[in-house]
Amino acid sequence: MPEAINEHEGRALFGDDSTNYDAIRPPYPDQVYDFLQTTGALRHTVGTLELGAGNGLATRRLLERGAQPLTALEPDARFAPFLTSLAASDKVQVLHTSFEDAALPARSYDLVAAATSFHWIRPAVRVVKAAEVLRPGGSLAVWWNVFGDPEREDLYHEATRSILEPLSRSPSDPPDAVPFALDTAARRHEITATGTFDVPDYGAYRWVLWLSTQQVGALYATFSAISRLPAGQRRAILEQLMDIAERDFGGRVARNMVTPVYVARRRP
Repeated sequence: MPEAINEHEGRALFGDDSTNYDAIRPPYPDQVYDFLQTTGALRHTVGTLELGAGNGLATRRLLERGAQPLTALEPDARFAPFLTSLAASDKVQVLHTSFEDAALPARSYDLVAAATSFHWIRPAVRVVKAAEVLRPGGSLAVWWNVFGDPEREDLYHEATRSILEPLSRSPSDPPDAVPFALDTAARRHEITATGTFDVPDYGAYRWVLWLSTQQVGALYATFSAISRLPAGQRRAILEQLMDIAERDFGGRVARNMVTPVYVARRRP
């Protein structure tokens, strides 16, 4: 059974090469932000708390769509250079702390948002504390970019399965199970179990991410199961992945992506 990566270790891995992470991680589809607006979670001047802002990939889009004032939590200070320009605004506050450790005022936000970060927060904390900091009627919105769509054939994933399967697993990718973000029954149960949230609205957007051989190496280097490896082992695996991309796919790899999003309203 592959080793599981715990939350504390996992969320400290992405800043190891923050410049590469910023350059290669794909943006979320526009439909995510449209969905947030359609459900009423995202609107002009909505007080927002973002969990795990990272390089600000989602932060910037939330601000563009009216999320302000916005408090962004990012425990890894190595991402600070990417958030500095945002923090220059009097409408944005960046705190380099985890959601678990952050001292936040109760019932102070209209939106709590987490983009590909919710699974790195301790399960006992994430929904309960979100409810505590939201005003009644506020929204919890969580979404992910999932690399691989169970409903579509993914030739590159199949070609590299033997390389990746022995590696450790993050909470988002349990072995022999539905990916965390796509397990709608589990996510709905978790969000509603405390009785403080309504059943979440759900949307899923399917798209294709095209990668060159070099982009394959850069992207897979950001995956926690690979980035946690010793340098020599990490380099060897990335070279294998790039060799397959170049030799078997002509240097043009298609990864089938799905971006699920859940929006739940906090009850009065």
